[in-house]
Amino acid sequence: MLDTQPIGEQPGLWTTIREALAGSHHGEYTEGPLGRAILLLAIPMVLELVLESVFAVVDVFFVSRLGPDAIATVGLSESMLTIVYAVAIGLSMGATAVVARRIGERDHEGAAVAAVQAIAIGVFFAIPFGLLGFWFSRPLLGVMGATPDVLAHSSYTAVVLGCNGIVLQLFLINAVFRGAGDAAIAMRVLCIANAINIVLDPCFIFGLGPFPRLGVTGAAVATTTGRGIGVLVQMYLLSRNDGRIVIRPRHLRLNPHVLLNMLKLSGSAVFQMLIGTTSYIGVMRLFASFGSVGVAACTIVIRIIMFLVLPAWGLSNAAATLVGQNLGANRPDRAEKSVWRAALYNIVFLSVTGLLAFVFAGPIVAMFTTDPQVGPIATRGLRIIAAGFPFYAAGYVLTQSFNGAGDTMTPTLINLGCFWAFEIPLAYMLGLPLGWGPDGVFWAMAIAFSMMSVVSALLFRRGTWKTARV
Repeated sequence: MLDTQPIGEQPGLWTTIREALAGSHHGEYTEGPLGRAILLLAIPMVLELVLESVFAVVDVFFVSRLGPDAIATVGLSESMLTIVYAVAIGLSMGATAVVARRIGERDHEGAAVAAVQAIAIGVFFAIPFGLLGFWFSRPLLGVMGATPDVLAHSSYTAVVLGCNGIVLQLFLINAVFRGAGDAAIAMRVLCIANAINIVLDPCFIFGLGPFPRLGVTGAAVATTTGRGIGVLVQMYLLSRNDGRIVIRPRHLRLNPHVLLNMLKLSGSAVFQMLIGTTSYIGVMRLFASFGSVGVAACTIVIRIIMFLVLPAWGLSNAAATLVGQNLGANRPDRAEKSVWRAALYNIVFLSVTGLLAFVFAGPIVAMFTTDPQVGPIATRGLRIIAAGFPFYAAGYVLTQSFNGAGDTMTPTLINLGCFWAFEIPLAYMLGLPLGWGPDGVFWAMAIAFSMMSVVSALLFRRGTWKTARV
């Protein structure tokens, strides 16, 4: 029988960490110490994000042995796949919000129905994306500026885009587990998928043993296989009796009311993610005004920043789950306290991280480039961005908390105003007319993210998110 006892006091931090990694806690997160609840959720969520980033690192590691054209194929294909990631993350926000709310209400039947609708939504989106990506992989690479040698590897792009449904399902079902509070399961699924990918990558790329030599396409086959097996594991775990959410044959049908409600939530969340993705494209276009040196510097800085803030995103996702479950349990005050507590933890963490990045910016950048032109620009850019880390810390938690409450429109409007209406014009003004160059664009990015945090805090304190219906 499912244990729904509240979280009890546990002796010491290491006990909580071990329990978080083992996933041995089987209660909801509507009772007990908030700090412990945040850690139980955040630790596996952080590791999940790290494991998701490992896919790209492993692929590039092995593909780099095939030469620059193979690397370029992976890079251009990944840039197109960011649209799929944006859709997947946006849909996941809706799934997490609905499942967390049902779990908070102790409505496990409703949570199972919501999980099925999330899976169905993933299928609906994957089919047209997959067909278009598979059949038009070469033209899409051409639009991205691929050379004839890169176009020769278009089969990699065809596999990656054609099988995007596996990526969508992996994100969506893990979002269901996170909403239910089973963050450790999501982490373990990605451990399995990554292990398979690491083993199969060299086998399919170089033709080891009985495996065919597929070159760069082998990386796509290995990654898709690893993720596909991960999805099968997810499906199996959803059918077991010992989880917080269990899907039975009676749940395997479309529920128009739940489906449309989730699409409504996810629609604005997808738009929210696309705003961030497209604003980044706009920023990169401005860096291109300063030549390849500016683009290279921005690319290095963004890669470093994305790695440094992974734990911050884990804490933000934990706050989203806590908000959804506590609103479902009719405990809005606890939901609000959990957000401010998670924001405090995030501020402390990112303040220390930002200070270290500021002080050691030079050596960190040197790990990625020794170019005498790119290095100084990237170093200054890293310091500018790192100086605002305490502000970003609060902003990450607050925007995700809106999403966890089911109020996906508020962060969408915040992103639209801060990034498109403010960041892009400011970056243009500082970088070009005022002559600050790449530093001006970095300053615009730091100011825009800081402004997002301030606006999010002001709107969060109004409390209208507590009345969002999911």
